[in-house]
Amino acid sequence: MSTFWSVWITVITLASIVGCFILLRVCTKNNTGVKDGESMGHKFDGIEELNNPLPKWWSYMFIITIVFSLVYLAAYPGLGNWQGFLGWKSAEKNIKSIAEGEQLVAAYDDTVANQYHSEIVKADERFGEVFRQVAYNENGEYRSVEELSEDENAIRIGQRLYLQNCSQCHGSSARGGKGFPNLTDNDWLYGGTGDAIKTTIMHGRQGQMPTWEAALGDDGIREVAAYVLSLSGRKVNEVDAANGKNRFVVCAACHGADGTGSYAVGAPNLTNGIWLYGGSRRAIEETIRYGRNGVMPAWKDILGEDKIQLISAYVYQLSRTE
Repeated sequence: MSTFWSVWITVITLASIVGCFILLRVCTKNNTGVKDGESMGHKFDGIEELNNPLPKWWSYMFIITIVFSLVYLAAYPGLGNWQGFLGWKSAEKNIKSIAEGEQLVAAYDDTVANQYHSEIVKADERFGEVFRQVAYNENGEYRSVEELSEDENAIRIGQRLYLQNCSQCHGSSARGGKGFPNLTDNDWLYGGTGDAIKTTIMHGRQGQMPTWEAALGDDGIREVAAYVLSLSGRKVNEVDAANGKNRFVVCAACHGADGTGSYAVGAPNLTNGIWLYGGSRRAIEETIRYGRNGVMPAWKDILGEDKIQLISAYVYQLSRTE
């Protein structure tokens, strides 16, 4: 924060607190010349106004509030660039990139701290060893995702981590939603092996379905949609489907000539009736016309590999639960 804004915030904040104190002093001081409890000489409709002071409890609460405000501002960030005597700083992160060979490692400046980061550190200190004990074998190597998927303790931990970090998109039941894959149906865009799932969570995925509106036109989109629907056994106009099959050659580069998709590029299987963005004719035509760009964020730097190993095991066993 610049010096100007630091001074501005400090002056406004302290002036407001001082102003409240002055207002309290004025309101608690008797400047009327009439003793407390005596009549002010005003009567209306049989009601006489008395010179009653502010209730003591109200005045004390006001004083306590002012004192609390000053202590809080001294302890925590709030007055411009003041960090507070507890040493806290704002949530801004000062990240350094340290080159180690060909790898860049992001490291927090030791002088930078914030509440979120401190909570994460405390949680890792408390639970980190628990994750390591479950995720590693006796030789200090990661247990495979497949092996962990048969460990009830690992699955319980993985489920909790999933609910905390993944359920916002894939749902608490892991059945996904429009644009977010269902993790329970064994239909995988990038593969359903333990390593493939872990790689997806670690490094994220970027789906790239191009738009075909300019290349195909309205008739071409209608025909390709008809052919795509026919691949999963849907009843369609046979003429449109036949024409769409000829046009599908440009789609086969990703989805394959038989429409079963490709793990290499994350192209969905078009033959199993499972649709990420909806399986209606309109939804499929929209996908072909405008394309899709789904993003799965990378969690490596957020969660760390130990937690991801456990989440991967939980996700792996979801589609294998009878």
